[in-house]
Amino acid sequence: MLNFVVCDDNIAVLNKLCKMLETIFINNSLDANIVLQESSGNNVINFIKHNHVDVLVLDIDLKDNTSGLKIAEELRKINKNAYIIFATGHIEYVIMAYKYKTFDYLPKPITLERLQETILRLFSDMENSINTKYIKIGNSQNIVRENDIEYIKRDGMKLVYHTASKEYEAYSSFNKIQHNLPNNFVRCHKSFIVNVNKIADVEIASNKISFENNNHCLIGPKYKNNFMEVFNNYGNF
Repeated sequence: MLNFVVCDDNIAVLNKLCKMLETIFINNSLDANIVLQESSGNNVINFIKHNHVDVLVLDIDLKDNTSGLKIAEELRKINKNAYIIFATGHIEYVIMAYKYKTFDYLPKPITLERLQETILRLFSDMENSINTKYIKIGNSQNIVRENDIEYIKRDGMKLVYHTASKEYEAYSSFNKIQHNLPNNFVRCHKSFIVNVNKIADVEIASNKISFENNNHCLIGPKYKNNFMEVFNNYGNF
């Protein structure tokens, strides 16, 4: 699930913008959520310093002693990959805004059609970028952060992508997805592909892999040597 933060010091505009985003998420089956709806730029800066954010939709000209540009500057110090969308009625800010690797600029008043075009293009960009840290689930619009996935389980004709908070299902096979997965995803069993960065413990004697939330998956004898080689190269222990 992608985390959106929305900031505008006009409460009426802020509420309308968030409602439009939620409509877009629902109508297009996008796995996204607004984790912060805020009129204060300083509160947004504090939030992004302590929480993971995927997309920021920011008004540039805020009334408190900060701005959307300042929020973007602070974000880039800690997160180089988050998407920034600026919304403003001041055309003179556009050149300054792109300094912060801005994904798009939305002139006010923002329409549902224009916003939807940007959001759908953003999801497409996440899917197609060679530097993406997101994984698309099957043919759906679900895009999950790579590091949220603990393991992928084969269940009949389906694959189940397991995170600490949610499971995502898709009709596919390991053969179709393995070549697109990052190097830290390794086959450890005929029914499991594991993200070695999420492993909390490996019990060699019982051939079991454990995660921080007490979930676990198995190591198969056919895949054990290769799994251990990859795991040890990542230096978890």
